[in-house]
Amino acid sequence: MDFRRLELFLSVVDEGGMTRAAEARHVSQPSVSQAVRELETELGTPLFHRTGRTLVLTPAGEALVGPARQALRDVEIGRAAVAAVAGLDAGRLDVGALPTLAIDPLAPLVGEFRRAHPGVTIAVADPPDATALEDLVTTGACEVALTVAEPRRADLLTIGLIAQDLLAILPPGSDASPTMAVTTLGRYPLVAAPPGTATRMQLEEAFADAGVKPNIAVVAAQREAILPLVLAGAGATLYPRPLAEQAARLGAKVVALRPRLSRRVLLVHRRGTLSPAADAFVTLARSSSPR
Repeated sequence: MDFRRLELFLSVVDEGGMTRAAEARHVSQPSVSQAVRELETELGTPLFHRTGRTLVLTPAGEALVGPARQALRDVEIGRAAVAAVAGLDAGRLDVGALPTLAIDPLAPLVGEFRRAHPGVTIAVADPPDATALEDLVTTGACEVALTVAEPRRADLLTIGLIAQDLLAILPPGSDASPTMAVTTLGRYPLVAAPPGTATRMQLEEAFADAGVKPNIAVVAAQREAILPLVLAGAGATLYPRPLAEQAARLGAKVVALRPRLSRRVLLVHRRGTLSPAADAFVTLARSSSPR
């Protein structure tokens, strides 16, 4: 149903005639008459009794007045809601992030974004691996995501954010120097995430580059259990520096590796126009990254 016709219909009702409705709406009287006729044709029934210059609502016309007013109110509410989202006064942003990126850089970015745009809510998805994260962005379930793996799909764009060192995390009380060769770490039993996850692939690549076969002693599908397992003495692991600093505060022995290991954090989004919230998040991530 055409909203302009409803507006003109209600103007006729409120102004008491088509001429006065035309004057109130700053349109010609024939335009008002045509709109009412088209509305009557669409509904299949007269909306006014016409007696000379007097117009009286038919029962059908009376029935339409309330729903027409509600429909126009809903349209205005919709316009206001869209304007609020466009102005970042409201709305929602769906962000994906690999689990090891939740503490840094995701948490600082979300905190800064929320301080700037408190009306926008953020939902953070926790995909199990980089492939699942790409699926979230490709399908539109998330507009932006943080990963450490170059996407395989050509329809995804990446922005380099930061580089994170990977450090060895040993059980409390371990007798180790401040630095350690990757080959030395290979002698330790390791606690690792399941095969195919980003952290597991980084661990395997590091040992492959050093020509060492890692000794995987414990596989933890619940990645939040990896650090408690290390703290309990089940083995060692590799952590990015932000998580390593947290581990050190809890008593773990943190050791830098030779050669230095690092990973690059990427922001990923689809090609094309982003929502205002996603665009603002991308801009913030760019500006927060070291030049």
